[in-house]
Amino acid sequence: MAKAYLVGSGVAALAAAVFLIRDGGFDGGDVHLFEERPDIGGSLNAGGTTGPGHTVPGGRLIDAGSHCAFDLLSGIPSLDDPSVSVAREILEDHESFPLDDVTRLVDGEGRPVDPRATGLSERDRLQLLRLLALPERSLDGERITDCFGEHFFTSAFWLVWSTTFAFRPGHSAVEFRRHLRRFAHLLPEFATMSGDHRTRYHQYDSLVLPLVAWLRERGVSFHTGCRVVDLALAPGRKDITVRTLHLARNGQKERIAVAPEDLVLVTNGAVTDAAGFGSHTTPPPAPPRRSDAWLLWHRMARGREDLGDPAVFDKNVKESLGVSFTVTTKDPVFLEALTEFSGRETGRGGLMTLTGSPWLLSVVADRQPVHRDQPEGVSVWWGYGLFPDRRGARTPKPMTQCSGQEILEEVLHHLPLGEAVAARVRQTSTVVPCLLPYFTGPFLRRTRDDRPRVVPRGSVNLAFVGHFAELPDEAAFTVEYSVRTAWTAVSSLLDLGRQPPPVHKGYHDRHVLAAAAETLHHR
Repeated sequence: MAKAYLVGSGVAALAAAVFLIRDGGFDGGDVHLFEERPDIGGSLNAGGTTGPGHTVPGGRLIDAGSHCAFDLLSGIPSLDDPSVSVAREILEDHESFPLDDVTRLVDGEGRPVDPRATGLSERDRLQLLRLLALPERSLDGERITDCFGEHFFTSAFWLVWSTTFAFRPGHSAVEFRRHLRRFAHLLPEFATMSGDHRTRYHQYDSLVLPLVAWLRERGVSFHTGCRVVDLALAPGRKDITVRTLHLARNGQKERIAVAPEDLVLVTNGAVTDAAGFGSHTTPPPAPPRRSDAWLLWHRMARGREDLGDPAVFDKNVKESLGVSFTVTTKDPVFLEALTEFSGRETGRGGLMTLTGSPWLLSVVADRQPVHRDQPEGVSVWWGYGLFPDRRGARTPKPMTQCSGQEILEEVLHHLPLGEAVAARVRQTSTVVPCLLPYFTGPFLRRTRDDRPRVVPRGSVNLAFVGHFAELPDEAAFTVEYSVRTAWTAVSSLLDLGRQPPPVHKGYHDRHVLAAAAETLHHR
């Protein structure tokens, strides 16, 4: 029987393993996942405890157009109720507890901004329409700043859009255009976030753990603490055939012979590679000069133009750097004060961006508990800074150099919760900052060939999955992108009749376009 070797254990690799078994007829015992870290989950891996503080890496957007994700999750039982699929759990939760944000943006004076006012000028709108109409190839290598004037980047529309997805002005115009087209149907409700389908718990608990449980039940092997160092390809340029996997496990080198009928699926790059954690009193360590996790892609692509250019994504840390933070507290005072300020109960408000902070801070108070095993009486909320290299307003140094306590001071400085509340929050909170060198890596300026195709031309048994594989039309940095790359890889390599459904293209619907145009004209 053929075997499948998957590099990485994020959603893309887990989804690929499911598709290999469900659609490809693989026996679970013939599927192997290699993860260099001690835990499964990739970029969605969450951890920590109440004492030193929890860590939440954030989440990935799921919407009604996530056709591949819902198809995958429709066959995965929920851990809370095995009679219900994870997909049904998400849909029912969205119906019963939808987001309805009314304080998506807070200005520099601590006042909520009208979520319906986009702040776009007529020139901004014309530039948006022009960008949507341009063929993608004409934007090759361009930044978003090449397509818009300075005023656009001060608009409420840009602030909402950029902080939802983590776009910066210098990021890829191609990726920005893809997101605009892919999520055009969400524009009328974008300020309220009501189109975002949240999971009941953090996505690690609600997505990763059920997928892992399903795979383990079928005998899939998870090799943690095991790094794939290199892949040896057969000689020649016409076809791409992996012959050998070179591994490093417990300080020992290993080799696995790969037959032509075996499959190798590689997660090339990850946004949480080389993540460094600080503490409530200490900042995160400085990022390493380079992450070993990218070396596999570098070795594979050396001398080949058909396997992408990893240097575009791992050599520009200054443009991809981000800092997130997770707050753990036993006092409900912050969530109660935030509910009063925002006008929405905890979990209904979605993302709140504090535009007065030079770091452009965004905070999220999800429905509690965030983790399935979170102790009663403990609350967890999180946030991130989109410009962590700037000096803060309350904390006059870069966010990258701040402890959790100093980051909390910046948050409290920009939220008008009152000094009494702020004092209690300081006394009862533990904040864990996390420095992410490749946080916005999927959005870096690139050309069409910088990311390898999911299945490169001439590939016999090699495919790429995840956010650094090239998938036309779909928007990266989402759950759907991870799952679609996995489905595409498996169906293409095995030549299956069951192909992924088409990418959701709401912008082809005149009603969607009319509603989007009306939304963009709100002053």
